[in-house]
Amino acid sequence: MQSFSYTIIQWLFFFYFYCFFGWCFESAYVSLKKRRLTNRGFMRGPFLPLYGSGAMMMLIVARPFLDLPSPQRWILTYVAGCIGATILEYITGVTMEALFKVRYWDYSRNPLNFQGHICLGTSLAWGVLTLFMTEILHRQVERIVFSVPYVVLTVLTLLLTVLIAGDLALSFKAALDLKDVLVRMEKARTELVHLQKRLDVIIAIADEEIEQKKEEFVQRKDEFAQKKDEFTGRVVDLKEGIEDKFETIINLIHSKSGEHLEGISEELGELKTKYTRVIVDHESLTKLRDFFQRDMIRSNPTMTSPKFRESFEELKEQVKKKNKK
Repeated sequence: MQSFSYTIIQWLFFFYFYCFFGWCFESAYVSLKKRRLTNRGFMRGPFLPLYGSGAMMMLIVARPFLDLPSPQRWILTYVAGCIGATILEYITGVTMEALFKVRYWDYSRNPLNFQGHICLGTSLAWGVLTLFMTEILHRQVERIVFSVPYVVLTVLTLLLTVLIAGDLALSFKAALDLKDVLVRMEKARTELVHLQKRLDVIIAIADEEIEQKKEEFVQRKDEFAQKKDEFTGRVVDLKEGIEDKFETIINLIHSKSGEHLEGISEELGELKTKYTRVIVDHESLTKLRDFFQRDMIRSNPTMTSPKFRESFEELKEQVKKKNKK
């Protein structure tokens, strides 16, 4: 029976091996499902750290039960695998969402899920995978690794460490930059919502329903302040609505006369300038020129962003259009 007692070099190599094994499994599954080759995962290279971390966790939680008789060992290993992997998946999911404002997996539509990060079905599957890995797969992997001269294994592990560390740094930066894009896109949407509200007031003033409309606007402004983080309008819809309001105001100015309309004309010019700037900035962001950011979205088709849902969906649509081209 294995003891799962290894040197630091061996632990590192096993971690990298299972990162690679996990990438092969995930990429094959997603490629078959999407019917096109997909480089699955957070990193650009063929490595999925979650699987490597999960494998290390499985070896650790199974270690106390290695000397027990088979039926008891299997049951306890299964339960420990379910619990350990679920905790690891939850912590990883929460941490990544907090850092990058996106979810790389989302179980919200699965039954018996918790916050979309974990669900019962996946937790049970982790237990089965723990049994498979500790009882079958890892024995073969361990045998192969032990047959490699330790010097060769050390050199190979150190080379992999340098490559993976570089890849992780680039991927981490790309994920942070993607978060910055989402934050700026959401800011642009917020500015458009404010601009739309201001145009509503101008239309009311130009249409000489000042007092009534002012009261309505104040009420809407208070409601908007309470729900400022719950914008549901897509930018394309906001653009259409704002452009219609600009046209309405211009028609009202041409059809009416009065001193208050001169002030409206001046403000309208300022709002148009602001609108143009916001739209140009937003369109520049949605083009997503950075290859690593586009590839990150393309490689994770189930990725979502609960905080910036509308903006992230726009980015995904742009990436799909680029892929078709």
